[in-house]
Amino acid sequence: MKYASEKGEHKKILLVDDNVTNLTAGRDILKEKYKVYPVPSAETMFDLLNNVVPDMILLDIEMPDIDGYEAIRRLKSDPALADIPVIFLTAKNDEGSELEGLSLGAIDYVSKPFSAPLLLKRIENHLFTETQKQQLKEFNSSLEEMVERKTAQILNLQNAVLSTVADLMEFRDDVTGGHVSRTQKYLKLLLDKLIEEKIYTDEMSGWDMYYLLQSAQLHDVGKIAISDAILNKPGKLTQEEFDIMKTHAAIGIDAIEKIKRNTEEHAFLYHAKRIVGAHHEKWDGSGYPSGLKGEDIPLEGRLMAIADVYDALISTRPYKKSLSADEAKRIIEHGKGTHFDPTLVDVFSEVADRFAIAARDM
Repeated sequence: MKYASEKGEHKKILLVDDNVTNLTAGRDILKEKYKVYPVPSAETMFDLLNNVVPDMILLDIEMPDIDGYEAIRRLKSDPALADIPVIFLTAKNDEGSELEGLSLGAIDYVSKPFSAPLLLKRIENHLFTETQKQQLKEFNSSLEEMVERKTAQILNLQNAVLSTVADLMEFRDDVTGGHVSRTQKYLKLLLDKLIEEKIYTDEMSGWDMYYLLQSAQLHDVGKIAISDAILNKPGKLTQEEFDIMKTHAAIGIDAIEKIKRNTEEHAFLYHAKRIVGAHHEKWDGSGYPSGLKGEDIPLEGRLMAIADVYDALISTRPYKKSLSADEAKRIIEHGKGTHFDPTLVDVFSEVADRFAIAARDM
């Protein structure tokens, strides 16, 4: 709600008092500087507030029916009226009455009889403060909108860069088109099921799922450094070639580390490094690049291992034909406890039909 009047207009003040003499005197004091609404009761004040939004209310305490204390309680309980500044003008000048008035939300407490110049100065100071508060509120609101807009632009730029890097990887490895997008979908299916079943909740408690899924696009970023002759060889790799292919995981880790050294720690990079470095590890310790075993393998890598292998199985490669979704499901289930985390294989089995649908929809 905006209380400050438009430029060139007097600010509006409601003067509420059941004494006609006080209303007349107050109006005469204020009318040269403000648009004054003399109001004989709190009931009339609330009726008037349906049509007039004042910049301030000067409120008497001792009034019949609804006294000043009850009136301010009602004002502060109504979100549409709660921010209107209230000054009590009253003959009650004991410390307890003043303390009660201020505790109920009044910004000031002026005892009658009062000095006209002093009252005008207090009103002027409080209105100036309220104007500054409103301007600060509007500035903060504009600043928040600007930050949100800039953040969205940065996120869009980040996503565009990631998508481009992923596209470049797939362009070089042209037999796996759509692999990055599909594995992201598979990963989300597994994560959603883990959350639904409350599995690995402690391990995932601090995860940022948005950045985790985004970072999965970089799981094979190290393949950028692998020769086309090996990457697209139309046949089985020799042991030497396979050893070179395996270096893509370590190369990927190095790439993420270089980014981290040039920027601040971020959830995206945290998840990216764990996925890049662990998605070729195996539950029984026979994987690469570090030969990690069991739960020593980061959970992100164990999840990505299932998504990555499933998509490799259902995809056509130079050295093999694509397998059906049922065949891929059987192979992953056969790798339970050797290649893959047994718990995650059970989760995969429950959503394998959704994997198949996601693959068909790409």
